[in-house]
Amino acid sequence: MVATVAELWRYPVKSLLGEEVDEVEMDERGVAGDRLYAVTDRAGKLGSGKTTSRFRRLDGLFELRARTAAEQPLVTLPDGRELAAGSAELDAFLSKRYADELRVTREDTVPHHDAAPLHLLTTSSLEWLARQLPASQIDRRRFRPNVLLELAATGLAEDAWVGRRFALGGAVIRVVDRTDRCVMTTNPQSELPKDPAVLRAVTELNDACLGVFATVEQAGVVRIGDRLEHLSQ
Repeated sequence: MVATVAELWRYPVKSLLGEEVDEVEMDERGVAGDRLYAVTDRAGKLGSGKTTSRFRRLDGLFELRARTAAEQPLVTLPDGRELAAGSAELDAFLSKRYADELRVTREDTVPHHDAAPLHLLTTSSLEWLARQLPASQIDRRRFRPNVLLELAATGLAEDAWVGRRFALGGAVIRVVDRTDRCVMTTNPQSELPKDPAVLRAVTELNDACLGVFATVEQAGVVRIGDRLEHLSQ
């Protein structure tokens, strides 16, 4: 198996569109700066595309994009303006947009990540799903990976990595679980249309999982072109 890093992604504000980068620093929190901020309501729920005990559904968050500039996340609004995460101006925009008091807050004691700090996805899994759904636009952006790995394999190769330890560039990671997918994979973003068939197929064919979660056991820098190499336990 030869898997190489094809793309690296950081999402400075949880549930907003993120930024594609050439290299990232990884530590025990995952990709440095990833999901460091989140939209929160008065009850402390995090803005998302779904409603749970932890999340509050806020439709249209994918119309906003976040990027990091000099370690300060900036959020691009639909009209092209950029406002700093945590600024009164951005909080006012969101509160007006959703008719409720919302703020963009920095992570405190409770992590903003879901089950694990790092999400990996392979091109072989995307190709597998595309074969199941020839009428759908299967795009890695629907699944919001931190690391997209180019892998010449057939099917859901990363499912077999759970429990295994890998070197990834200068970092060492451990794959801890498959990634449970949710309704956010079906939501429209940029030119991608709403597509409920995506989640339906993943649910029916692979227990609603696509890609894997990982933890970082040794901090390091990861760059485009780096290889994923299996290590002994």
